[in-house]
Amino acid sequence: MKELLEQINTYYPLSQETVQALLNICTEETYHKNELLQEAGTAARYYYFIQSGLVGYYTVDQQGDSVYKIFFEEKSFVASTAAIIKDKPSDFNIIALEDCSVIKYPAKAFRELINRYHDLALFQIHYLEKNWVVKKEPLEISLKHETAKQRYLQLLENKPLHDRLKQHHIASYLGITPTQLSRIKKEIN
Repeated sequence: MKELLEQINTYYPLSQETVQALLNICTEETYHKNELLQEAGTAARYYYFIQSGLVGYYTVDQQGDSVYKIFFEEKSFVASTAAIIKDKPSDFNIIALEDCSVIKYPAKAFRELINRYHDLALFQIHYLEKNWVVKKEPLEISLKHETAKQRYLQLLENKPLHDRLKQHHIASYLGITPTQLSRIKKEIN
């Protein structure tokens, strides 16, 4: 739980009272490689903090192929947040791409704590601003205006993440086939 609290404190420091209330709703879970944390079409009820492992966020297209939207490494918060906010079934699957150790906490209980503890609400605001606005906006622009090669080069900048992903995950994330990815890799080498 130490990693969770350290990560939260990078956004906004919590009081001891808030920390204790938060820890009371957290549980530690293990997910094995290829196990779903969240299944598309089902209610999104939990937030997850990745202690170890790698998680992918994907949907399935009309041809039945997985289309990866984003990947999450250690020290990341993961959830089908839009589904939680809208209280609708998730459009996405969240899958363990490696064996994962996570801290899981229920969305409804977390919402109650946000309403009760001002410092936790400020953490949530700072987290959403940084990750749903500042980080997400350039990604959305790149999807519209950059080529798969340009996006691949950006992914290569995070070499530790790149090296953990299978080629079909990378191709899916880029919106191309594995053959097209091979061509891009040959082009840049």
